[in-house]
Formats: sequence, structure tokens, C-alpha cells
Amino acid sequence: MAKFSFFSSSSPKYHPSSPSSFTSFPASPLNQNFTQAMMEETVETADSVIRKWDPNTPSFTKIVSLFNHSRKEAKEFIRCVRDLRRAMHFLVSQDSQSPKLALAQTLMQIAMTRLEKEFFQILSSNRDKLDPESVSGQSSISSNSEFEDVMGSDDDDESDNEMRKAGESITQVEKASAMVMSDLKAIAESMISCGYGKECVKIYKRVRKSIVDEGLSLLGIEIYKGSRFHRTDWVTLEHMIKNWIKAAKIGVATLFRGEKLLCDHVFSASNSTRESCFYEIANEAATNLFKFPEFVAKEKKSHERIFPLMDLQAAISDLWQDIEMIFHFDAVAGVKSQALTSLQKLKVSIHSAVTDFESIIQKDTTKALTPGGGIHKLTRTTMNFISSLSKYSGVLSEILADHPLPRNTRLLESYVRAPISEDEQHNHALSVHFAWLILVLLCKLDTKAEHYKDVSLSYLFLANNLQLIIETVHSTPLRNLLGDDWLNKHEDKLCAYAGNYEIAAWSNVFMSLPEEPTDLSPEEAKIYFRRFHTAFEEAYMKQSSRVVPNAKLRDELKVSIAKKLVPEYREFYRKYLPMLGQERNIEILVRFKPDNLENYISDLFHGTPIHASSSFSSSSSSSSWKSLGCVSG
Repeated sequence: MAKFSFFSSSSPKYHPSSPSSFTSFPASPLNQNFTQAMMEETVETADSVIRKWDPNTPSFTKIVSLFNHSRKEAKEFIRCVRDLRRAMHFLVSQDSQSPKLALAQTLMQIAMTRLEKEFFQILSSNRDKLDPESVSGQSSISSNSEFEDVMGSDDDDESDNEMRKAGESITQVEKASAMVMSDLKAIAESMISCGYGKECVKIYKRVRKSIVDEGLSLLGIEIYKGSRFHRTDWVTLEHMIKNWIKAAKIGVATLFRGEKLLCDHVFSASNSTRESCFYEIANEAATNLFKFPEFVAKEKKSHERIFPLMDLQAAISDLWQDIEMIFHFDAVAGVKSQALTSLQKLKVSIHSAVTDFESIIQKDTTKALTPGGGIHKLTRTTMNFISSLSKYSGVLSEILADHPLPRNTRLLESYVRAPISEDEQHNHALSVHFAWLILVLLCKLDTKAEHYKDVSLSYLFLANNLQLIIETVHSTPLRNLLGDDWLNKHEDKLCAYAGNYEIAAWSNVFMSLPEEPTDLSPEEAKIYFRRFHTAFEEAYMKQSSRVVPNAKLRDELKVSIAKKLVPEYREFYRKYLPMLGQERNIEILVRFKPDNLENYISDLFHGTPIHASSSFSSSSSSSSWKSLGCVSG
């Protein structure tokens, strides 16, 4: 079987650490001889333990893992390496020609080859126990004395008891993960202290980097290049954004976090080593991960694409605390820098999309009139967009605060509740901006209302559209952003529109009856009946095609019209109908009873026009009039 080794042909031999790292030895000849004998005995003891696990001998130990075979022997092996290192240091400093030093160097090479093999096997065969989720569960392992230096403890029973005690409070998976992490740490510390840190780190980087890269690949993260995005349609890109958000949360909070914790634990003895390892393992993959939002932000800007952009912005912001914690040292500062660049690019694109939307409202030139004075498409699309924006107040408030409206907003601010708390102060710029967008819409609706030839229809159009705006504000987060003052002022404006509609549409009907109760002759009464019926028929025929989609506004208009019309007509009808009892064809002269009038009004505002030929044919029949005689309605 080929010799197992990760060493190059020029693998370093043992290099003793500084003398200050070890216990000083007495200088007297007697003590020196005694100590030298102890050190030589240490080398002899190590010889039997280390040669048993020589990976180059044809025994079973060549194919068996020391740490899997016997944890007790593994602890003994690590202890022998530690003692051998001390003995070599002594021999180098006191008797560099000792034959035991040459033996010790040979044993150290064998031990390092074995530990190198064990380190690789543990990393490779325990991927399930070293997965990021398991490692993340061990986030406090480096500070728990139960797991510290288990492999290097001088008291096997005591360390086993400590491990069992710690194990009572964690799951089986966490126990296995803790055990493997402890083994890796013990091997790493042993190899580094003996001058073989370079080989240890090389193995660690190679194995763990492949795991990180594979994990991101399974999450759907690919190597991102700008040219790819230019060729990708928006539907595909939107799907990629949704996948990236899910993957980034797992990648940062679990994969990179777990890898950082594992790296910190295994190489806890050396800051520079663990930082170097984590840089090699995670820097390239993490930088690539955070390039994605930047590439998306650079694509063609459109207000329709703002919501996925804000989702990306929110995702990075939510992860920012983890990003700062994981990539906090200089070597991986580029990851933080890339994430920050993506945030800035997204902010620019989001603000551009909001500005683009405002421009679309202002430039809308459609002259098609909404049938029946109903709700314009621009109103629906604008309010849908603004209400959706309001759900992202956390993202937008900071962006819009950095880009205040380039105009005098004193009038707008008078409509928006003054901020009280710090949170409200933070959202004030957002509130003013939303108020501005709605004002731009209202101004555009005023222009469109002028295209109606019928003044009453213009007012009904404005009332309908303002009602939808108010309703949207009421039922979305816009209510908290704009405040009750804004709502009250616009509800007052809605009432004014409704009142103006009534005057413009029904004033002829209201004025067709005598203004004050007077005694009329039968001929005068007939004139007023005819005048009223003609005015009502004309108004009803015209208003029957009008539409009020909102049930509340529709009912309020009907009630208001009926209150102004029906009581006066009922009184006029009761007083003067008896005078006309002997008239021929009275059903033609007096076509409406008061109750009929209420029924007609109740049918208004559904957008169903009435034709003259059939509109009032069944309002009353001759038989009903014959039965009335001189009866009041």
C-alpha cells in the first residue's frame, strides 16, 4: 500500500518552540543527569505508543482510525506527542548529539503523519456531525469547560465524567458534534505546537471549503457574472431573487456562521490561523453571494420591479448583524464591503423606481372617460402601488429620508400628523412622500374630471375616486403613516364633492316644487305636478347610468337625495292630489306616488341606464288610481 502522507518531500522536521514555553530545568549536574534520564525515558515510552499507530506499517492500525478505535488510546497518543515535544526541546538545548534526539525526531515524523491522517479522516467522515446546523448548536462550546482540553487532560476518568455531565444537557447529535470538534481541536493544537500547522491548515481548508461550496450550490447559489443578468428575463430574475433570499438566510445564519464557529473552535489557540482558515474557506463564496443583489440593482429600473428589490434590501438588512459578527476581521472585510455596496445600489434603484412612478402619474395623458363617473384605472393602479409600498416602511423610510422631496412640503406636512415618537419621526419623510404621491394623483384626477361635459358627472367621478383613495388609506398601513388629520380633511373634501354632485344633478328636481307652502289653484297644482314629473324623469333618466361602486357612498347619496326630495313631494302630493280627483287620465298627470319615488331613488348608481320607453310605464296603473280616489300617498 502506498505511503499515506500529506507532506511534501521537504516536510519540516520538528522545530522546538521557545524555551520560555516550557518548564526550566535545574542546572546542577546531578539534577541535569536525572532530568536527562527522564527525558530519554519519555522518548522510549513514546516509541511504543507512536510506532503502534505508524500508518506505514502493515498492521491493522494502518487502516483503522485511532480516534474511532479507542478514545483512551487517542488521548494517550496526544499526551505522548506533547511529552515527546518537551523531551525534544530539552535534548536540543542540553545534548544535541544524543541518539535519543534522532529517535525522537523520527517518532515525531511518524506521529505527525498519523495525526495528519486522523485529521483528514475525521473531517471527511464526519460531515454530518460537522454540518453547520450541528456546529451552530455548539456556539458556546469554546467557552464551556466541559469540552475544553478533553483530549489533553491528565485525568482520563475526570474528563470522561465531565463529558458525561455536559452530555446530560444536550442532544445525541450535539454530543457527537461536540466530540468530533474536540478531537479536531486536540489534533490541530498538537500539530501546530510541533511545527506542523501548515499541513494541518492545508487539509482543513481543502475539506471545509468544498463543503461550503457544495452547501451553497445545493441552495441554488451559482457563480454570478454581470453578463448573465443582461440576458435574463424579469420573470426568471424574480424567481432567482426569491430563491436567493431564502438561500442567503441559510447561507449566512447557518452555513457561514457554523463554519466560523467550527474554525474558531478548532484553531482557538491561534487568532491568525483561524482567521486565515476562515478567509480561505468563506471569503470567495460569501463575496459571490452578495454580488447578486448588486447585479440585480444594476438592471433596467422600473417601478414595477421595486418590490423584489425591497425584498432584497430587507433580506440583507435583516442579516446585517450576522454579517458584521461573522465577517468582522480585516481578512474578510471585503465580504462586508460587497454586502454594503449591494445595499447602496439597491437603495439607488429603489429610489429611482419611486421617482419613476411619480413621473408616470404626472405624465398620464389618457383621455378616455370612465363610464358613469366610475373609478379610473389610474386611481386603482396608483393606490394599489402606494398601499403595497406602505408595507415596506422599514426599507423605504431610510431611503426617502436621504432623498427629501425637492419642493416646499409645508402644505403636505399640514395634512400629515406631526411625529411624536422616535419611530414616527423616522417615518415622517415617508409619510410626506406618500401624501405627495396621492396629491399628484388627485391633481391628475381633477384634470381628467374636466373632460366630462356634464358637471354633475365630474363631481361624481371625483367623489368615487376619492372614496377609493380614502378606503385604501383606511385599510392599509397608510392610515398610521398619514394619520387621522389627513383622513378627516379628505373625508370633508369627499362630502363636498358629493354635495356638489347633488346640486348639479338634482337641483332642477328640488326647485320644481313650490318653495314654501302656499294655496294653489287646481291649475297651478297641475303645472307643478307636470314640472316635477318632467324634472324627475329627466334627472332619473340621466342619473340611472351613473355608477357608485362603494356601497357606503352609494347608500349615503341615495339617503341624502331622498331626504331632500321625498318629504316635500309627499306633502305636496297629500295636499293637492284631492283637488285633482275628478281629472281625466289623472294617472298620466300624476305619475308618481311618494313610495314610487323612493323605489326609483333606491335603484340609482348601479350603472344600468333606463330607456324612456320603458322607464316609468309600470310606476302606476289606471286601476290603482281608480282605487285611490282622493287618497294621500
